[in-house]
Amino acid sequence: MTQTPPCDDRNEGRDPEVFCLVEVVLDPDSIKSATADIEHERAVAIFDLVDENSFFPVGHDGGPYRLDLSIVEKRLIFGICTQSGAEVATHILSLTPFRRIIRDYFLMCNTYYDAIKTAPPSRIEAIDMGRRGLHNEGAQLLCERLEGKIEIDHVTSRRLFTLVTSLHWKG
Repeated sequence: MTQTPPCDDRNEGRDPEVFCLVEVVLDPDSIKSATADIEHERAVAIFDLVDENSFFPVGHDGGPYRLDLSIVEKRLIFGICTQSGAEVATHILSLTPFRRIIRDYFLMCNTYYDAIKTAPPSRIEAIDMGRRGLHNEGAQLLCERLEGKIEIDHVTSRRLFTLVTSLHWKG
């Protein structure tokens, strides 16, 4: 018997206009100070997530939803409410399982940004593949940690993981 991964690409017939995020807010107290480039990357990540996502808080009738992301005492907080502001749920995840992936992901990103300045295309491509692999690993871990709380598809988990890492970006 094969188990369905917690973050597959099934929509299960849900209305994408109802089971989706229409707004994502990063808690300003959780964000490390950043350069203009990092602020731009955060804005792009939010835009991409809101543009295409599948987001279903288990046990709720439907949104669309607003997600408030924050970090408090080494915990990742998912504050979910409807677009009209009605509270839906708050989910708190320990960041401990993400530490290694986030650390390795940033190391790989730094290596990638250094390589694009001088390395041959084959080296850049190899580093980028490693970077994408770590990103996928983080997205899968996020799906596993949200299992039974929030159902998301693979695209949404990748974009959410980008935002989780963005809370750690330094200027």
